[in-house]
Amino acid sequence: MIKNILVAGATGNLGGRICRELVNRGASVTAVVRPATDPEKVENLRTLGVEVKVVDLNSIEELTKACTGVDGVVSALAGLADVIVDLQSRVLDGAIKAGVGRFIPSDFCTDYNGLEPGNNRNFDLRRTFKAYLDSTGIKATSIFNGAFADILKYNTPVLNLKDQSIGYWDDKQDWKLDFTTMDNTAAFTAMAALDEDAPRNLQIASFQVSPVALSEHVLEITGRTFNLHRLSSMEDFAGYIKQQRANDPAGEQELYAKWQQSQYMYSMFSTHHGDLANDRYEGIEWVSAPAYLETFVR
Repeated sequence: MIKNILVAGATGNLGGRICRELVNRGASVTAVVRPATDPEKVENLRTLGVEVKVVDLNSIEELTKACTGVDGVVSALAGLADVIVDLQSRVLDGAIKAGVGRFIPSDFCTDYNGLEPGNNRNFDLRRTFKAYLDSTGIKATSIFNGAFADILKYNTPVLNLKDQSIGYWDDKQDWKLDFTTMDNTAAFTAMAALDEDAPRNLQIASFQVSPVALSEHVLEITGRTFNLHRLSSMEDFAGYIKQQRANDPAGEQELYAKWQQSQYMYSMFSTHHGDLANDRYEGIEWVSAPAYLETFVR
Protein backbone atom coordinates (compact mmCIF):
# COMPACT_ATOMS: atom_id res chain seq x y z
CA MET A 1 0.00 0.00 0.00
CA ILE A 2 1.31 3.44 -0.97
CA LYS A 3 1.72 5.65 2.07
CA ASN A 4 5.05 7.46 1.90
CA ILE A 5 5.07 10.23 -0.70
CA LEU A 6 7.80 12.71 -1.56
CA VAL A 7 6.80 15.98 -3.20
CA ALA A 8 9.14 18.12 -5.30
CA GLY A 9 7.95 21.68 -5.81
CA ALA A 10 6.09 21.58 -2.51
CA THR A 11 6.56 25.31 -1.79
CA GLY A 12 4.62 26.27 -4.92
CA ASN A 13 0.92 27.05 -5.03
CA LEU A 14 -0.08 23.65 -6.38
CA GLY A 15 2.63 21.69 -4.57
CA GLY A 16 1.59 22.99 -1.16
CA ARG A 17 -2.02 22.05 -1.83
CA ILE A 18 -0.99 18.55 -2.90
CA CYS A 19 0.95 18.15 0.34
CA ARG A 20 -2.12 19.27 2.33
CA GLU A 21 -4.38 16.79 0.52
CA LEU A 22 -1.91 13.94 1.01
CA VAL A 23 -1.62 14.63 4.74
CA ASN A 24 -5.42 14.84 5.01
CA ARG A 25 -5.60 11.37 3.51
CA GLY A 26 -3.20 9.87 6.03
CA ALA A 27 -0.05 9.83 3.95
CA SER A 28 3.42 10.38 5.32
CA VAL A 29 4.68 13.31 3.24
CA THR A 30 8.23 14.50 2.65
CA ALA A 31 9.13 17.66 0.77
CA VAL A 32 12.54 18.36 -0.73
CA VAL A 33 13.53 22.03 -0.81
CA ARG A 34 16.61 24.04 -1.75
CA PRO A 35 18.85 25.45 1.00
CA ALA A 36 17.83 28.99 -0.02
CA THR A 37 14.10 28.32 0.28
CA ASP A 38 12.05 30.99 2.08
CA PRO A 39 11.92 29.90 5.77
CA GLU A 40 8.28 30.95 6.00
CA LYS A 41 7.35 28.54 3.21
CA VAL A 42 9.28 25.77 4.94
CA GLU A 43 7.48 26.48 8.20
CA ASN A 44 4.12 26.42 6.43
CA LEU A 45 4.86 22.91 5.19
CA ARG A 46 5.95 21.73 8.62
CA THR A 47 2.77 23.18 10.11
CA LEU A 48 0.82 20.98 7.68
CA GLY A 49 2.64 17.94 9.05
CA VAL A 50 5.12 17.60 6.20
CA GLU A 51 8.69 16.47 6.85
CA VAL A 52 10.98 18.94 5.07
CA LYS A 53 14.38 17.86 3.80
CA VAL A 54 16.82 20.54 2.68
CA VAL A 55 18.61 19.08 -0.31
CA ASP A 56 21.11 20.14 -2.95
CA LEU A 57 18.81 19.63 -5.93
CA ASN A 58 21.84 19.41 -8.22
CA SER A 59 22.96 16.26 -6.41
CA ILE A 60 21.43 12.95 -7.47
CA GLU A 61 23.11 11.38 -4.45
CA GLU A 62 21.30 13.70 -2.03
CA LEU A 63 18.03 13.23 -3.90
CA THR A 64 18.49 9.46 -3.71
CA LYS A 65 19.00 9.69 0.03
CA ALA A 66 15.88 11.84 0.40
CA CYS A 67 13.85 9.31 -1.62
CA THR A 68 14.94 6.31 0.44
CA GLY A 69 11.90 4.60 1.97
CA VAL A 70 9.50 6.52 -0.26
CA ASP A 71 6.74 4.72 -2.17
CA GLY A 72 5.93 7.43 -4.70
CA VAL A 73 7.16 10.81 -5.90
CA VAL A 74 4.95 13.69 -7.01
CA SER A 75 6.59 16.47 -9.00
CA ALA A 76 4.87 19.87 -8.91
CA LEU A 77 7.92 21.67 -10.24
CA ALA A 78 7.37 24.66 -12.51
CA GLY A 79 9.87 26.27 -14.85
CA LEU A 80 11.60 26.03 -18.19
CA ALA A 81 14.00 23.38 -19.52
CA ASP A 82 16.39 23.64 -16.58
CA VAL A 83 13.53 22.64 -14.26
CA ILE A 84 11.03 20.57 -16.27
CA VAL A 85 13.70 18.55 -18.07
CA ASP A 86 16.96 18.82 -16.12
CA LEU A 87 15.90 19.10 -12.46
CA GLN A 88 12.93 16.79 -12.88
CA SER A 89 15.21 14.19 -14.48
CA ARG A 90 17.55 14.38 -11.47
CA VAL A 91 14.61 13.89 -9.11
CA LEU A 92 13.50 10.91 -11.20
CA ASP A 93 17.01 9.43 -11.22
CA GLY A 94 17.23 9.79 -7.45
CA ALA A 95 13.83 8.14 -7.05
CA ILE A 96 14.79 5.20 -9.24
CA LYS A 97 18.11 4.69 -7.44
CA ALA A 98 16.23 4.67 -4.13
CA GLY A 99 13.81 2.02 -5.41
CA VAL A 100 10.72 4.26 -5.58
CA GLY A 101 7.91 2.50 -7.44
CA ARG A 102 5.82 5.36 -8.83
CA PHE A 103 6.28 8.85 -10.24
CA ILE A 104 3.78 11.61 -11.06
CA PRO A 105 5.43 14.19 -13.36
CA SER A 106 4.66 17.88 -13.42
CA ASP A 107 2.29 17.87 -16.38
CA PHE A 108 -0.86 19.53 -14.94
CA CYS A 109 -2.04 21.00 -18.23
CA THR A 110 -4.11 20.11 -21.29
CA ASP A 111 -3.49 16.56 -22.47
CA TYR A 112 -0.85 17.28 -25.08
CA ASN A 113 -0.51 13.68 -26.31
CA GLY A 114 -2.79 14.27 -29.28
CA LEU A 115 -1.42 17.70 -30.16
CA GLU A 116 1.20 18.47 -32.78
CA PRO A 117 4.64 19.19 -31.30
CA GLY A 118 6.00 22.68 -31.85
CA ASN A 119 2.83 24.63 -31.11
CA ASN A 120 3.37 25.01 -27.36
CA ARG A 121 6.84 25.53 -25.88
CA ASN A 122 5.91 24.39 -22.37
CA PHE A 123 4.16 21.27 -23.67
CA ASP A 124 7.25 20.42 -25.72
CA LEU A 125 9.38 20.54 -22.56
CA ARG A 126 6.99 18.09 -20.94
CA ARG A 127 7.19 15.83 -24.00
CA THR A 128 10.96 15.77 -23.69
CA PHE A 129 10.76 14.72 -20.04
CA LYS A 130 7.98 12.22 -20.81
CA ALA A 131 10.22 10.44 -23.32
CA TYR A 132 12.89 10.03 -20.66
CA LEU A 133 10.40 9.05 -17.96
CA ASP A 134 8.84 6.36 -20.13
CA SER A 135 12.26 4.98 -21.04
CA THR A 136 13.07 4.20 -17.40
CA GLY A 137 10.33 1.63 -16.73
CA ILE A 138 9.12 3.26 -13.50
CA LYS A 139 5.35 3.28 -13.17
CA ALA A 140 4.13 6.78 -14.00
CA THR A 141 0.82 8.65 -13.99
CA SER A 142 0.26 12.04 -15.61
CA ILE A 143 -2.58 14.24 -14.40
CA PHE A 144 -4.07 16.39 -17.17
CA ASN A 145 -6.34 19.08 -15.75
CA GLY A 146 -6.75 21.35 -18.79
CA ALA A 147 -6.29 24.97 -17.72
CA PHE A 148 -6.32 26.10 -14.12
CA ALA A 149 -9.64 27.85 -13.60
CA ASP A 150 -7.82 30.90 -12.22
CA ILE A 151 -7.02 32.08 -15.75
CA LEU A 152 -10.66 33.05 -16.14
CA LYS A 153 -9.92 35.91 -13.73
CA TYR A 154 -7.08 37.35 -15.82
CA ASN A 155 -8.95 39.11 -18.64
CA THR A 156 -7.88 36.72 -21.38
CA PRO A 157 -9.65 36.74 -24.76
CA VAL A 158 -11.84 33.87 -23.54
CA LEU A 159 -13.32 36.00 -20.75
CA ASN A 160 -12.46 39.68 -20.48
CA LEU A 161 -14.32 41.28 -17.60
CA LYS A 162 -12.83 44.70 -18.30
CA ASP A 163 -14.07 44.77 -21.89
CA GLN A 164 -17.13 42.64 -21.11
CA SER A 165 -16.28 40.31 -23.98
CA ILE A 166 -15.98 36.58 -24.63
CA GLY A 167 -13.93 35.48 -27.63
CA TYR A 168 -13.41 32.30 -29.64
CA TRP A 169 -11.56 31.21 -32.78
CA ASP A 170 -12.93 29.66 -35.98
CA ASP A 171 -16.51 28.56 -35.48
CA LYS A 172 -15.80 27.19 -32.02
CA GLN A 173 -18.32 29.13 -30.01
CA ASP A 174 -19.65 25.78 -28.74
CA TRP A 175 -16.21 24.23 -28.18
CA LYS A 176 -15.87 22.87 -24.64
CA LEU A 177 -12.89 24.21 -22.73
CA ASP A 178 -11.39 22.26 -19.81
CA PHE A 179 -10.92 24.11 -16.52
CA THR A 180 -9.94 22.69 -13.13
CA THR A 181 -9.46 24.51 -9.84
CA MET A 182 -6.15 24.09 -8.03
CA ASP A 183 -7.91 22.54 -5.05
CA ASN A 184 -9.66 19.95 -7.25
CA THR A 185 -6.38 19.22 -9.04
CA ALA A 186 -4.52 18.81 -5.75
CA ALA A 187 -7.16 16.50 -4.27
CA PHE A 188 -7.24 14.29 -7.36
CA THR A 189 -3.44 14.19 -7.59
CA ALA A 190 -3.15 13.13 -3.96
CA MET A 191 -5.58 10.28 -4.50
CA ALA A 192 -3.81 9.20 -7.69
CA ALA A 193 -0.48 9.25 -5.84
CA LEU A 194 -1.92 6.82 -3.27
CA ASP A 195 -3.49 4.61 -5.96
CA GLU A 196 -1.25 1.67 -6.87
CA ASP A 197 -3.39 0.97 -9.94
CA ALA A 198 -3.52 4.49 -11.39
CA PRO A 199 -3.05 4.33 -15.20
CA ARG A 200 -0.47 6.22 -17.26
CA ASN A 201 -2.77 9.13 -18.13
CA LEU A 202 -5.72 10.63 -16.27
CA GLN A 203 -7.83 13.49 -17.64
CA ILE A 204 -9.90 15.65 -15.31
CA ALA A 205 -11.87 18.90 -15.38
CA SER A 206 -13.81 20.67 -12.66
CA PHE A 207 -16.00 21.87 -15.50
CA GLN A 208 -16.10 21.98 -19.27
CA VAL A 209 -17.63 25.15 -20.65
CA SER A 210 -18.00 26.66 -24.11
CA PRO A 211 -17.80 30.37 -24.97
CA VAL A 212 -21.57 30.36 -25.53
CA ALA A 213 -22.17 28.73 -22.15
CA LEU A 214 -19.79 31.22 -20.53
CA SER A 215 -21.83 34.10 -21.92
CA GLU A 216 -25.04 32.52 -20.61
CA HIS A 217 -23.59 32.01 -17.14
CA VAL A 218 -22.26 35.57 -16.99
CA LEU A 219 -25.63 36.94 -18.06
CA GLU A 220 -27.41 34.91 -15.38
CA ILE A 221 -24.96 35.99 -12.67
CA THR A 222 -24.55 39.67 -13.55
CA GLY A 223 -27.53 40.54 -15.70
CA ARG A 224 -25.06 41.89 -18.28
CA THR A 225 -24.68 40.68 -21.86
CA PHE A 226 -21.02 40.27 -22.78
CA ASN A 227 -19.96 40.65 -26.41
CA LEU A 228 -19.58 37.10 -27.74
CA HIS A 229 -17.42 37.37 -30.83
CA ARG A 230 -15.19 35.47 -33.28
CA LEU A 231 -11.56 36.57 -33.00
CA SER A 232 -10.06 35.00 -36.13
CA SER A 233 -9.48 31.64 -37.76
CA MET A 234 -7.24 29.14 -35.98
CA GLU A 235 -4.85 29.34 -38.93
CA ASP A 236 -4.54 33.10 -38.58
CA PHE A 237 -4.15 32.72 -34.81
CA ALA A 238 -1.27 30.27 -35.30
CA GLY A 239 0.42 32.70 -37.66
CA TYR A 240 -0.03 35.54 -35.21
CA ILE A 241 1.57 33.48 -32.41
CA LYS A 242 4.61 32.63 -34.55
CA GLN A 243 5.12 36.29 -35.37
CA GLN A 244 4.55 37.28 -31.73
CA ARG A 245 7.23 34.79 -30.66
CA ALA A 246 9.68 35.92 -33.32
CA ASN A 247 9.31 39.51 -32.12
CA ASP A 248 9.99 38.57 -28.49
CA PRO A 249 13.23 36.57 -28.20
CA ALA A 250 13.51 37.55 -24.51
CA GLY A 251 10.31 35.60 -23.91
CA GLU A 252 12.23 32.36 -24.46
CA GLN A 253 13.57 32.83 -20.93
CA GLU A 254 10.15 33.66 -19.44
CA LEU A 255 7.83 30.96 -18.14
CA TYR A 256 4.70 32.81 -19.20
CA ALA A 257 5.76 34.99 -22.12
CA LYS A 258 2.86 36.67 -23.91
CA TRP A 259 3.23 34.34 -26.87
CA GLN A 260 3.27 31.34 -24.51
CA GLN A 261 -0.07 32.49 -23.12
CA SER A 262 -1.36 32.64 -26.70
CA GLN A 263 -0.02 29.13 -27.28
CA TYR A 264 -2.07 27.90 -24.32
CA MET A 265 -5.20 29.51 -25.79
CA TYR A 266 -4.48 27.85 -29.13
CA SER A 267 -4.07 24.45 -27.45
CA MET A 268 -7.33 24.84 -25.51
CA PHE A 269 -9.20 25.37 -28.77
CA SER A 270 -7.33 22.49 -30.47
CA THR A 271 -8.24 19.65 -28.13
CA HIS A 272 -10.32 18.88 -25.09
CA HIS A 273 -10.64 16.03 -22.66
CA GLY A 274 -12.97 13.32 -23.85
CA ASP A 275 -12.26 10.68 -21.22
CA LEU A 276 -12.70 12.37 -17.84
CA ALA A 277 -11.66 10.34 -14.80
CA ASN A 278 -13.55 12.56 -12.34
CA ASP A 279 -15.47 9.58 -10.98
CA ARG A 280 -12.37 7.47 -10.29
CA TYR A 281 -12.12 8.62 -6.67
CA GLU A 282 -14.85 9.38 -4.16
CA GLY A 283 -15.02 12.46 -1.99
CA ILE A 284 -13.94 15.17 -4.43
CA GLU A 285 -16.48 17.98 -4.79
CA TRP A 286 -15.97 19.17 -8.33
CA VAL A 287 -16.66 22.89 -8.73
CA SER A 288 -19.19 23.82 -11.42
CA ALA A 289 -18.73 26.65 -13.92
CA PRO A 290 -21.53 28.81 -12.44
CA ALA A 291 -20.26 28.28 -8.89
CA TYR A 292 -16.72 29.25 -9.85
CA LEU A 293 -17.79 32.28 -11.88
CA GLU A 294 -19.92 33.44 -8.95
CA THR A 295 -16.75 33.89 -6.87
CA PHE A 296 -15.40 36.75 -8.98
CA VAL A 297 -17.67 37.82 -11.86
CA ARG A 298 -20.08 39.90 -9.77
